[in-house]
Amino acid sequence: MIAITGATGQLGRLVIAKLLESVPANELVAVVRTPDKAADLTALGVQVRRGDYTRPETLADALAGVDKLLLISSSEVGQRVSQHVNAIAAAKAAGVKLLAYTSILHADTTPLGLGDEHRQTETALAQSGLPVVLLRNGWYTENYAASIPAALTYGVLLGSAGEGRIASAARADYAAAAAAVLLKDDQAGKVYELAGDASYTLGDFAAAIAKQSGKPVAYQDMPPADFAAALKHAGLPEGLADLLADSDAGASRGGLFDDSRTLSTLIGRPTTPMAEVVRKALTA
Repeated sequence: MIAITGATGQLGRLVIAKLLESVPANELVAVVRTPDKAADLTALGVQVRRGDYTRPETLADALAGVDKLLLISSSEVGQRVSQHVNAIAAAKAAGVKLLAYTSILHADTTPLGLGDEHRQTETALAQSGLPVVLLRNGWYTENYAASIPAALTYGVLLGSAGEGRIASAARADYAAAAAAVLLKDDQAGKVYELAGDASYTLGDFAAAIAKQSGKPVAYQDMPPADFAAALKHAGLPEGLADLLADSDAGASRGGLFDDSRTLSTLIGRPTTPMAEVVRKALTA
């Protein structure tokens, strides 16, 4: 059996959808905090089990009989390490034969502050003795697409990435990679640095919005502190605003760039172009 944590999240649902193309539904386990939110998965025949990163006893039951586990990193920045350690311990106790973890691109060298908890988790995995494969995911293009409505309203896309090149890919591309790894043999010990085939600057991103919308949109680069302040003024929570500003600053230093094309090789097709994600966001 293959289990996916965070299965009702955006990435988790996409991974399950991709696996269902090759795996019988009853051989998939969706580990979720709130089973009621997974009624659609239950209807498909997927086994839905309650598993909460903060409650180890639920994880033990959720992973019973599981052979392969996709540990999707927690969304609760600042609490990730303890939550991941709970999942790792449960996986070891359950005798999981392969644990795939969604880390961050170049986790060992990334200048992004987000890398800290991923590095700590990778260390915990190495010390666990479990067979592990690391999926070091780059940026989701959808992260920037979320800024499109505001950019159209004000005619400006704010950021702190400077001329840093961003090799992002669509969330579905990373989901396809996770599914591919879970379906392959002999994956223990592998590290995949996953990023989009093509890279762009935020100036390029703003130009793509303008071209496809027919409205003027320009990129305005700001010092990270000013960008964070602008995000907070727009209503974003303080922690999220600081995280986004730090990530942009990391991108300006090459933290979101990779040209290995490992992702497209793994999924057997080109990654989704940035312009396609912009098009979908504009038509949503």
